[in-house]
Amino acid sequence: MTLWLPRDYRAETSLEVKRSRFVTTLARVDSEDAARAVVADVRRAHPAARHHCSAFVVEVPDAQPVERSSDDGEPAGTAGMPMLEVLRGAGVSQAVAVVARYFGGVLLGTGGLVRAYSESVSQALDAAGRVRPVVRPLYALTVAHADAGRLQADLIAAGLELVDARFAEDAEFVFAAPAELDVAALVARLTRGGTVPRRAGETVIEEPAS
Repeated sequence: MTLWLPRDYRAETSLEVKRSRFVTTLARVDSEDAARAVVADVRRAHPAARHHCSAFVVEVPDAQPVERSSDDGEPAGTAGMPMLEVLRGAGVSQAVAVVARYFGGVLLGTGGLVRAYSESVSQALDAAGRVRPVVRPLYALTVAHADAGRLQADLIAAGLELVDARFAEDAEFVFAAPAELDVAALVARLTRGGTVPRRAGETVIEEPAS
């Protein structure tokens, strides 16, 4: 099961290996453009670093995930790909990792570089939380203003999540519901048959990963 970083998550960790300092930025991203923007931002934040290596995994609707990596001047295969393998191995998506390396004067060799970049991303992931994306159906319903507050509270208490609310001539709500819940029967009971919910597509709810 693929897990995501929490929404808006961004943090920085640091690792020192033989006087070289590896500063890792790990961030939640939901598109390739957003991932590349984080890479550019880290370059600006760490202009004195010799390398800014990166890897990201982003899910795309109805397509394979987009996976990219960059060694940014390090020997081929010693930075970006090991970083990407750590993200893959952790089962994490919607994530970008950027490691800014400040060279300490001691050559690490190809094996040492692979270990350092891998450990940098692993350390950053250890400090990050995870959420589980869950697809839930959406239901829309329209009720009189006089009944809106009570019905909204009852539906939330029953396990639905309010996604949208609009107040015009009547109150219009959109709720995300657990897939196993019979929403039509629930609404019929709460409104004595006065309101019929309408399917309104689906959405992704992010729940804390246990």
